[in-house]
Amino acid sequence: MRAHQLVFVAPRTVRLRSIDVDDPRDDQVVVRTEISGISGGTEMLAYRGEIDPDTLLDDTIPSLTGTFRYPFSYGYSVVGTVERSGADLAEGTPVFAFAPHQDRVVADAGAVIPIEGVPPRIASLFPLAETGLQVALDAEVRFGDVVVVTGLGPVGIFAGAVLTRAGADVLGIDPNPFRRDVAKRFGISPHPPEDVRSAVLDAAPTGGASVVVESSGDPIVLGPALDLLRHEGTAIVASWYGTKEVRLALGAAFHRRRLTIRSTQVSTIPARLAATWDVARRREAALRLLRDLPVESLATHEFPFERAADAYAAIDRGDEELIHAALVYP
Repeated sequence: MRAHQLVFVAPRTVRLRSIDVDDPRDDQVVVRTEISGISGGTEMLAYRGEIDPDTLLDDTIPSLTGTFRYPFSYGYSVVGTVERSGADLAEGTPVFAFAPHQDRVVADAGAVIPIEGVPPRIASLFPLAETGLQVALDAEVRFGDVVVVTGLGPVGIFAGAVLTRAGADVLGIDPNPFRRDVAKRFGISPHPPEDVRSAVLDAAPTGGASVVVESSGDPIVLGPALDLLRHEGTAIVASWYGTKEVRLALGAAFHRRRLTIRSTQVSTIPARLAATWDVARRREAALRLLRDLPVESLATHEFPFERAADAYAAIDRGDEELIHAALVYP
């Protein structure tokens, strides 16, 4: 079979190419893509050339082999229907697949996720919902905790929504008024950066937030975010900064206040949660979030597959009312 695939060929340059696709084995399916979502985090680092070229694309996703050395294909949010099946999954079944942007994908039947009842455009947000859920699980908040989320992109909003459901008082920080307005629909109290300190003191007069979730993608944000924490507070770093340098002042205040900085990542389940969570449970919970939350407000932009370059350029510019962009296939 032939397929058309998006390729990153140089910093800020993507093209479509025609490739050969193997016929499916007995345990595989062919997915005809309807829509694929673009990640505003890792994928934009790849687009801008801000990842070490020798870094593996993702050793937990079989379809992402090789490194970030140009040219490479990337992406992990394909939604479509089963066109051919060599397994028990019926043809015509709507599914999600972790695969690069291309119009036909061959995948192991056990690796695709049926999405009955979730519209394709909403399903394209699935990996971001799963990531936001994992961020919230890693935050380990208690009822009544004050949490600050810096960066109200999809991951920040999903994380904030889950933390709100857990009983936390969630303050969202973003310079973009459109994103702040959308965050309100998810139970998040939004604020511009210049108001954050007073907002935290109003919410937590005893000294600061229990947790800060840093999901802005901007390494400049992490340092000031530490100042928002109470004694023995924790900063959860959801952002991947790629090759961008992070400068932190870790002097007396950091040590004397016993602050913690911890990373969060969706590829694995942390050991401390392994007794109660596995990947299957987390994915089912992420699908419930897509059904229960007002996710339509995040799905702001769509571009034809053949105009993929315009989509990446719009995200790169930071168009004001763009939260999540997706490619639509003919």
